[in-house]
Amino acid sequence: MTRADPRHKRCAIYTRKSSEEGLEQEFNSLAAQREACEAYIRSQCHEGWILARTRYDDGGFSGGNTGRPALQHLLNDIRTGRIDLVVVYKVDRLTRSLADFARLVEIFDGQGVSFVSVTQQFNTTSSMGRLTLNVLLSFAQFEREVTGERIRDKIATSKQKGMWMGGNVPLGYDASGRTLVINPVEAETVRRIFGLYRELGCVRRVKQEADQFGLSTKRVMTADGRQRGGKPLSRGHIYRLLANPIYTGQIAHKGQLYPGQHPALIDAKTWTAVQDQLAVKARRHRSKVGAAKPSLLTGMLSDAQGNRFTPSHAVRSGRRYRYYVSAAPITETGEDRAPVWRLAAQEVEGAVIRILVEALTSPAGLLEGYGAGGMPVDQMRKMLARAARLAAALSGSPQDRAKLVRGLVEKMIVDEKAITIKMRPGALSGRDGPSPALEDPSSSAIELTAAVALKRRGVETKLTLPRLNQQNHSARRDPALIKAIARGRAWFDELATGRAPSLQALAERDGITRRYIRRLVGLAFLSPELLEAILQGRQPVALAATRLTELDLPLDWTEQHRLLAS
Repeated sequence: MTRADPRHKRCAIYTRKSSEEGLEQEFNSLAAQREACEAYIRSQCHEGWILARTRYDDGGFSGGNTGRPALQHLLNDIRTGRIDLVVVYKVDRLTRSLADFARLVEIFDGQGVSFVSVTQQFNTTSSMGRLTLNVLLSFAQFEREVTGERIRDKIATSKQKGMWMGGNVPLGYDASGRTLVINPVEAETVRRIFGLYRELGCVRRVKQEADQFGLSTKRVMTADGRQRGGKPLSRGHIYRLLANPIYTGQIAHKGQLYPGQHPALIDAKTWTAVQDQLAVKARRHRSKVGAAKPSLLTGMLSDAQGNRFTPSHAVRSGRRYRYYVSAAPITETGEDRAPVWRLAAQEVEGAVIRILVEALTSPAGLLEGYGAGGMPVDQMRKMLARAARLAAALSGSPQDRAKLVRGLVEKMIVDEKAITIKMRPGALSGRDGPSPALEDPSSSAIELTAAVALKRRGVETKLTLPRLNQQNHSARRDPALIKAIARGRAWFDELATGRAPSLQALAERDGITRRYIRRLVGLAFLSPELLEAILQGRQPVALAATRLTELDLPLDWTEQHRLLAS
């Protein structure tokens, strides 16, 4: 796009405030920042500085990331050649992150745009200005991190003293400063729930009784005068209520319990009895689910260091997720313990099944692996026929698959680059279980190796088979990911055009949290190549809506591709 008159420098003022407190006032922090910047631009009119009409104000946004609507709008205008100079009140209004600042300066330099802080007199067109800005931002980032640590330490110390540190007030109590006081009406609801569970021993039946008694969740009045809560108790509510140690007069923090400053609602005897009942129910549930969905690889899967994986699971929103967790973090103590491996059971089991099916349906590979050069033709045909039957049977029920895999596989090893499956030497000899050939010292397991891609997300590790995943892209089209991008783009468009005044307005209109909208708005800046790949199901294997919104996604499209490929 052709630049305007070179004698004029179109100046964009960017303002930001971390919280929304005070933004409703006629003259707030954003207005004060803008007034100072306008005065500075007027003082430079002899240099050809003119104020751009568009306002770039981010109220209620942290400087720790670049996912801010007004900042993204500013960057788009810079790329299209509408801005020559960015003016801020202080450097930390633009960003508090050194990494983000480096990316922003790169964008500014690429478009020939300068950056000025009116209270610190810096211009990024000079090397000295860049150096000084980097030093300042280092201190800004350090201050942000120290503040976070100080707040976390204060919360931990306060909870150790039994103080209430905020959050959703539990049913049965009202907040009073840094402690909780009993709400008599709600306290009776809590005691009745505990009593019903001791009597009935079943959360489903407790819910039925609670509905008949008209028991409900806590009623809360919001700051704008609206009432929330007062709805029938769900089974999830009841489970959380029964397992909440706050009702025994204790405060929980990072797995530890501390004596609280608030009175208990439930006596120790009732609490212990209920926890014992819940534990018995949980064990029975695990045994039933385990029978329906056995963990195929139990006792066979280990990492390169020989640490075995054990089955585990988690329940979120009523849905059960199975994992294999390396045994080392569970059993070892001290600073030198091995890193956590947590593999999604469905992914690693699916990978093993696919590797086995591919091997069993490849006659040349089987004959080579078994060294069948001198094998009689009839025996060779029987072996290949049995391999084909086993491959077909691996698509059967979970119980059948578990039996077949244990008969076929001796051991499996997962490392950072590959998964190795050691098949039993006598696996295709006509026996379903372990082969006597294993007792022969001269026998050796047949190794199947496939390259894997491991993507870590917190403690969880996602495992994929790149070679086998190159086909059937359409089956990998992710509706949740596509929906998240569409919503993010729609919300950003409303914010950028002024149809929606703020994130809070969008959140209230759509009945969701402001934080969720903020996370999805960043998806409006995906590169066209990534968007096309996602729509066609060709996106990177580890890419999902949850991963995208967790990432500090760079604006530079090349950097986006590098980040998602790493």
